[in-house]
Amino acid sequence: MASGKTVLRLEGVHRAYSEGDHVLEILKGADFELRTGEMVALVAPSGAGKSTLLHLAGLLERPDSGEVYIDGAACGTLSDANRTARRRNDVGFVYQFHHLLPEFSALENVMIPQMIKGLPRSEAAERAGQLLDYLRIGPRAEHRPAELSGGEQQRVAIARAVANAPLVLLADEPTGNLDPETSGYVFDALAALARQSGLSALVATHNHDLAKRMDRVVTLHDGLIAPHIG
Repeated sequence: MASGKTVLRLEGVHRAYSEGDHVLEILKGADFELRTGEMVALVAPSGAGKSTLLHLAGLLERPDSGEVYIDGAACGTLSDANRTARRRNDVGFVYQFHHLLPEFSALENVMIPQMIKGLPRSEAAERAGQLLDYLRIGPRAEHRPAELSGGEQQRVAIARAVANAPLVLLADEPTGNLDPETSGYVFDALAALARQSGLSALVATHNHDLAKRMDRVVTLHDGLIAPHIG
């Protein structure tokens, strides 16, 4: 298990949604810490709140109460602009569906977040190429998403998520649409990248075999985060 500093911390986080007259409580004071270089699997039933937790951790939503800390900084009271900047600089996302831009090549998809951050095109292209090579998809760099297999698309999505060297990678069922063999290959690529760069990752997954290969496994039970048993 990683013994570095805490890069992501959720403290007493509550989140509820209103459905008509009914209030659905998803998180009820959840606490969680992710340390430098640590890979944690989040395994819980559908509807338990995995995506909500990831959205809060990634500053896509605000908690109703409690606090989210990234690299020691409290993010709950940040302005929308500052939250966006923090998210752009420190957080990478990988989803079950790759969400690549179809009109751009694999290389360009990985370049775009870097250029949005302000990196010159030449430097963005160089880093994008390095990442795609590392993930063994370099020869497909000029292909558009529709010309790539599911596993290739997801590896491009991983490269895009880490292109700006975030502190934290949040992955929501990143292998959920892939067959078991391809899932294993994509996970291996993700894990190797995380180990090599010291990236911290929280990965929501239904795949128990992949979960067991991470540093630890947690679950959501009655709105709280707890060690996963079994």
